Formats: sequence, C-alpha cells, structure tokens
Amino acid sequence: MVSAISNATQTQPVAQSTGTSTQKPTTQPKPQSATSTDSVQLSQAAQAMLAALQEARETPAQTAKEAGLGDLQAKRLLAKEAAAKSVVK
Repeated sequence: MVSAISNATQTQPVAQSTGTSTQKPTTQPKPQSATSTDSVQLSQAAQAMLAALQEARETPAQTAKEAGLGDLQAKRLLAKEAAAKSVVK
C-alpha cells in the first residue's frame, strides 16, 4: 500500500562563510564513472510472466523454427494448433 507523506519539511542549504582567505579549497567529489550499472533481480513469477509474454508475441514462423530446433514448448503449441484445426474441419 502506498500512502502520501503530508508532513514532510523542506530544508534549505546553508552557505558556508568564507571567513579568511587561508582556507584550503575543498576537493570536488569524483563523478560516477560511465560504466556504473544497476542490476535487477526478477522473481521466478516475474520471469515466468516475461517468458509467457515473449512466447505470445512470437510469430508462427518463429514457433515452427524453434520446434524444428527441438523446443518442446514450440512443439506442444504446434500440436495444439494442429489439433484445433482438425476439430474445426
């Protein structure tokens, strides 16, 4: 459940006084490297949903090709479609 936070307070940045000129300059933080990447872990349920979505988008030509290469899911789908065609005729 998501709920809004209504009593959040805004803080204003405070400028440091410059004082005397004997202060050392502060070092700038290093920028993040461009190769920094984030990773995401999908749950098994999410992986199953993603696989089902990809299979639903598959063209009949792709299914036939995968079945020819030994994909059991593609073979089952082709058999199911063939059975459905024979019942309709």
